[in-house]
Amino acid sequence: MSDTSATSLEQIELASSAPAVLDSAHIGDIHGAFGTIRQHDTGVRKTWRARLATLMAIVGPGLIVMVGDNDAGAFGTYTQAGQNYGTSLLWTLMLLIPVIYVNQEMVSRLGAVTGVGHARLIFERFGKFWGAFSLIDLVLLNGLTIVTEFIGIVFALQYFGLPRVPGLIVAAVLIVAAVSTGSFKRFERFAMVLVFGSLLLIPVLLAIHPPIGEIAHGLLVPQWPAHSDMAAVMLLVIGIVGTTVAPWQLFFQQSYVVDKRITPAFNGYEKVDLCLGILLVVIGAVAMMAFCAALFAGRPEFGNFTDTGAVLTALDKYVGPYSATIFAIALLDACLIGAAAVSLSTSYAIADVLRVRHSLHRKVTDAIGFYVAYGILIFIAAGLVAFASDALLGLFVSAVQALAGVLLPSATVFLLLLCNDKAVVGPWSNGPKLNVFTGAIIWSLVLLSIILTVATVFPDVADSTILKILIGGSLLGLCGFVFSFAARKRSYDVPAAAYGNDQDHRFAKMTMLERRNWRMPPLNRLPALHMTLMTKVWMGVLRGYLLIAVALIGFKVFVAATAVEVSIPQIGGTPTSNDAATSNTGSK
Repeated sequence: MSDTSATSLEQIELASSAPAVLDSAHIGDIHGAFGTIRQHDTGVRKTWRARLATLMAIVGPGLIVMVGDNDAGAFGTYTQAGQNYGTSLLWTLMLLIPVIYVNQEMVSRLGAVTGVGHARLIFERFGKFWGAFSLIDLVLLNGLTIVTEFIGIVFALQYFGLPRVPGLIVAAVLIVAAVSTGSFKRFERFAMVLVFGSLLLIPVLLAIHPPIGEIAHGLLVPQWPAHSDMAAVMLLVIGIVGTTVAPWQLFFQQSYVVDKRITPAFNGYEKVDLCLGILLVVIGAVAMMAFCAALFAGRPEFGNFTDTGAVLTALDKYVGPYSATIFAIALLDACLIGAAAVSLSTSYAIADVLRVRHSLHRKVTDAIGFYVAYGILIFIAAGLVAFASDALLGLFVSAVQALAGVLLPSATVFLLLLCNDKAVVGPWSNGPKLNVFTGAIIWSLVLLSIILTVATVFPDVADSTILKILIGGSLLGLCGFVFSFAARKRSYDVPAAAYGNDQDHRFAKMTMLERRNWRMPPLNRLPALHMTLMTKVWMGVLRGYLLIAVALIGFKVFVAATAVEVSIPQIGGTPTSNDAATSNTGSK
């Protein structure tokens, strides 16, 4: 190793003691909803009591991002799966658990190690094109997602007989006020109340008491709904994937970890926090699929999903007002936390890229741009739902489903590359097994994204075409993996001048204390990113696919917007042939 290489590596390692945070409010004591950890109290906890107290202070990011993902769209998707196909699609949730964990663990680790938001890292490491593309699609997709949250609020308001416009105003004011207190701890306590509110789905499940054996079979035994249209089921499966693993989650959790001031010393506790969040998501999803399967079995509504409002009506009709009321409150709870989390992910990203103050620790007057961006998103979404036509809202919902499926693979690609960028993560980089697993996830998401794009542009696509895409894509992915493995040389995503060939050895020799305290140096001190030829080729392919897919979907949405007949909006799920005739969202 040359003297230049050694000097550069030593400078980076020494500089890591000065983290790259862009807002001074991101350094200091950890003020969680259930405890406080002093800034320099990073030692190993040796007793169970100390570990529990630390965990209570750390929990929040994983719980909020996961429960926030069980939002209005998830309510519609999971209830549709139960109403139309019983418990036959429960197994998809089990497959998604490792996908959720791997994605969110990586992004949480990035936040703790770098002290910088996801959007900023993409701008700095991949350039303005990918940075701008990521930020623009995040803002667009999140804006549409927030609209669906307020449509969900409308369903709850309708059930309780409350007026739409005043109810939406109150909800918007509550969501904005909860974030604008100038206290991180106060917001997190508000969010944790909503997190616990997600457990209201359990009483609904118990009231209907579906067979436990049937639920277990659906979870553990993969099966395909009998006598079903393959294209419709595939679109619903993609909807389940899209609503469970969404791009905004990556941006939110990384920024929230940074804002909470969590450092690598507490990565283990954040993993537990994430696992708890995943557990709550799975409980909620299983509850909705299972009780809808039992509720509609043998009844005329089975197989004829329209929207979440119709599920509320059926609960009131067949089970009673108590269960329907609990479900409506759970839906309202989910929409509130979903709208808050999705809006925060957007305002965090915008402020991070523009390098303006962006912290819940700051008062509104001390971070005006951050809070204004948040408030604008909320009130525009609420206004659209209050006054826009059902046809326009229906287009928003369809666009969310399509764009989420198309954009998710690119978000995961950047995440994987960043977690292998030694200049960024140092000793916290991914291992080979995690990289292989994440690569398989990305390719699976690409295949699903292609199917979604094809089905969106060509609604009458044949089952045989979908099978050909799945089989051909799987074989192509396998061949690509073998070729990449055979052609792979010992190269890294940083220039050799910055890191020598013994970089892994140097990081491996770090003591536990050094590793726990290692953080990314300021961004302007990092060496330029160097990508291998194979990585550049795959990035070019991804760029071309994204441009084509987004253009096709945009054209499809434009055609639908100018058509005479447009389907009535649903909250999540995949449109069915009789949706326009049976939807009960109400007319304006």
